Amino acid sequence: MKPEKNIPRRQFVKHTALVGAALSLPTVIPAQAFGANDRINVAVLGVNGRGKNHIDGYMNLDNVKVTTLVDPDMIICEERAKEYGDKYNTRMKAVQDQRDVLDDKDIDVVSIASTNHWHALSTIWACQAGKDVYVEKPGSHNLWEGRKMVEAAAKYDRIVQHGVQLRSSRAIQEAVQLLRDGYIGDVYMARGLVFRWRDDIGDKGFESVPEGLDYDLW
Repeated sequence: MKPEKNIPRRQFVKHTALVGAALSLPTVIPAQAFGANDRINVAVLGVNGRGKNHIDGYMNLDNVKVTTLVDPDMIICEERAKEYGDKYNTRMKAVQDQRDVLDDKDIDVVSIASTNHWHALSTIWACQAGKDVYVEKPGSHNLWEGRKMVEAAAKYDRIVQHGVQLRSSRAIQEAVQLLRDGYIGDVYMARGLVFRWRDDIGDKGFESVPEGLDYDLW
């Protein structure tokens, strides 16, 4: 998704090589590469699932700080802001509407771990607002949405990385290059199979919107 242009100093997405059980998040350029005033401020969208891993991942990187958490469930958002604020001895702002983050000039990066149907539009909005983006899988629901994300990244000269971390692993890149170089001959077929059992949640019937959740924003 990265546009073919010169990348400014906030090229925070570089080599994502964390795999297996470890958290896979974009690697941020170390603090030594920046000046004293070049801290990267991150807003994490969606904090009741994968977003919790995003917070930990960013807060353990040099010269990067999660300053804002966003979730349509304000009760959850405020709980996470206190939980992680206490954990890292800092203050994290709790915001319910992601559009408030897009208007915040102090936010450099938007890290999207919200519900899947928001991924494409949040990415495009963030690019339009001048933010760089890390977006979880799935990036989009269809090719049209994906192309619009790529177009937005190019048009607004933003860095956008989709959470397919293995593609940024140097080992995987080297293996792919060997295939392209014909190291094992002509590859005509590849098969992949993954079984991940998920329990049936059953018939939950109709329930009211949980307290604190803005269903329109969700």
